[in-house]
Amino acid sequence: MASIFGHSVVGFTLTKVMDTKHTKWLLLAAIFSTILPDFDVISFHFGIPYLHPLGHRGFTHSILFAFLWACALTFTLGKQRKLIWFSVIFLSTLSHGVLDACTSGGKGVGFFIPFDNVRYFFPFREIKVSPLGIGKFFSERGLKVIFSEFKYIMLPCFIILIVRFLVFKPKDRYYNQN
Repeated sequence: MASIFGHSVVGFTLTKVMDTKHTKWLLLAAIFSTILPDFDVISFHFGIPYLHPLGHRGFTHSILFAFLWACALTFTLGKQRKLIWFSVIFLSTLSHGVLDACTSGGKGVGFFIPFDNVRYFFPFREIKVSPLGIGKFFSERGLKVIFSEFKYIMLPCFIILIVRFLVFKPKDRYYNQN
């Protein structure tokens, strides 16, 4: 898995690019949604094997889970601008599995669970897999993870944000004045 930092940057970026009003609740929900799929690590404590549909990188990393979670948040928190809320939350949640499928470790991501239990990786697997646990993260391996995430996640997100605010900001100012 990518680290909590790498996942969060994607939720932040998606919100800032897609939500011109920049509501703090959507931003917080998007960042939380990028991290939520990894709550499935609790399955290890219940003896659920990694490759079980409810195991790590299983159902909570699936497209269906992202859809259901986006629907739930949109209809409970997204009082207005439901399409923006749904899009940001869906893409933020889905981004977790996408990033995990680009990591150098693990056993793949169950994008199509519960319909298909096959685990997938993408051909690009340059993001170093993050160690589980805070103690292991603050190590030499953790530094390698942060460096790879800076290179493959944070830097592209930063470039996207710069382009968004340099290219599209004058247009937003015009619409906000009318």
